[in-house]
Amino acid sequence: MNESQYEALVRLIDKFSGTEGIQPTVIPGVNSIRLTEINDRLPSVYSPSLCVIVQGIKRVLLGEEIYQYQPSEYLVVSVDLPVIGQVVEAEPDKPYLCLQIELDLQQLAELILETRFEVNSQMPSQRGIFVGKVDELMGDAVLRLARLLEATQDIALLAPMIKREIHYRLLNGQYGEVIAQMTQTGSQMQRIAAAIQILKTNYDQPIKIEALAAEVGMSISSFHSHFKAVTAMSPLQYQKRYRLLEARKIMLTETPQAAATAYRVGYESTSQFSREYLRMFGQPPGRDIKMLLNERAVG
Repeated sequence: MNESQYEALVRLIDKFSGTEGIQPTVIPGVNSIRLTEINDRLPSVYSPSLCVIVQGIKRVLLGEEIYQYQPSEYLVVSVDLPVIGQVVEAEPDKPYLCLQIELDLQQLAELILETRFEVNSQMPSQRGIFVGKVDELMGDAVLRLARLLEATQDIALLAPMIKREIHYRLLNGQYGEVIAQMTQTGSQMQRIAAAIQILKTNYDQPIKIEALAAEVGMSISSFHSHFKAVTAMSPLQYQKRYRLLEARKIMLTETPQAAATAYRVGYESTSQFSREYLRMFGQPPGRDIKMLLNERAVG
């Protein structure tokens, strides 16, 4: 990304971000993110998307691994991943600014067919998250997409074409082979993505690894190996983190009662729920939710 692209994106994202945090834009599937101060480590589930930073620095933790990205870099998430995000550089007069673009796997699959992109079917499973450089071609496409925020009458016609180009640039970038695996029916990445969807849909139910592996057409040992290669965790660890994130969402939006929520998300023991919640969020459920609700009230 060159200097003029960078400066134009800073202006546009800052102008159309509105309030703090993640905000949907008028372009479908595109969000702007703006933060004026460093935040605490925030657990959440990242869905398949491309995040382009234009100001500030962010750190994403997947298990024990750290993925840090800064202006002129992007973060791609290829499968739903429970991670911890933290903005580590942001100021009121120079906020953290990012454009998040949802990835369309169907569009990627169509591009692979149209361009006759050679997919390596023997490629080993890769992490479902990575950081790359925004070159001038990618920067130009992202900037043209952002400029539609000032030309809303053009969004319906031009946004789909520009987003298609962005997918094309990703496919032909340094991680093209990894991204291609996301779309290939029968690939190890696609099988793990299917398993993740099953885990998310049935997160409140006990896991039967044998049944889950059979559902996606893998042996138990192969399933464990590839699941960890993509997510950096075991299926049980994935389910636990997803359950706790869902529990936090329920207590924030529906009921603050920890015991009822624990059973609702699949825990049989409220004490185990409280221990694991404390380990993940740094506070017991009641104290954590009270603090978050107070922050919302003040904000």
